[in-house]
Amino acid sequence: MKKLKIVFAVLCMFCLTGCSEKEVLSEEMQYENMTYQETNKKTNNVMIELDDERKIFLELYPDVAPISVKNFKKLVESDFYNDIIFHRVVKDFVIQAGDGTSLGRNASTIKGEFNANGVENNLKHERGVLSMARSNISMDSASSQFFIMLEDNSSLDGQYAAFGRVIAGMDVVDSIGSVVTDSRDKPIKDIKIKRTEFVKVVNKDE
Repeated sequence: MKKLKIVFAVLCMFCLTGCSEKEVLSEEMQYENMTYQETNKKTNNVMIELDDERKIFLELYPDVAPISVKNFKKLVESDFYNDIIFHRVVKDFVIQAGDGTSLGRNASTIKGEFNANGVENNLKHERGVLSMARSNISMDSASSQFFIMLEDNSSLDGQYAAFGRVIAGMDVVDSIGSVVTDSRDKPIKDIKIKRTEFVKVVNKDE
């Protein structure tokens, strides 16, 4: 009888573990020309939802920059970006977010995955491309801050770790890129990230 109880307990634990790892998907939703579902699994597609419910959808490229993608996914999974603002906007250049210091959030630094740092990365900094920000002093100083290109800029190629691109919501990126800023390129009115979520793209018309 005691052996049966032990076997039953083990089976229950296995069942609970299996259930916790099961993918949970929301109902299918539409955004622009794309059908998607939110998921609890770490996919290569991430949704950034702003406070006003506007959305930006990203596609990540682990084959191009595996360290940067892994780091970004970890931060998304931990809700690191929730309530963080786009703190830098440079017209016709970039919008930038991910600085969690004002909320007491810090992220570990990672290796810079770009050519000037000895890492092959041929993803060009074209309009809509997602890349890691870093200090000018250290090539391995990227942590949580990212930027999205408003226009092509080849001067960044090989100098910063591009690791994804916008696949839907570029109109939202453009609207952020046109806001009024102060002398330090910070938007006068805060543009806040409400949440980031992993999504599964069901269908996307090119």
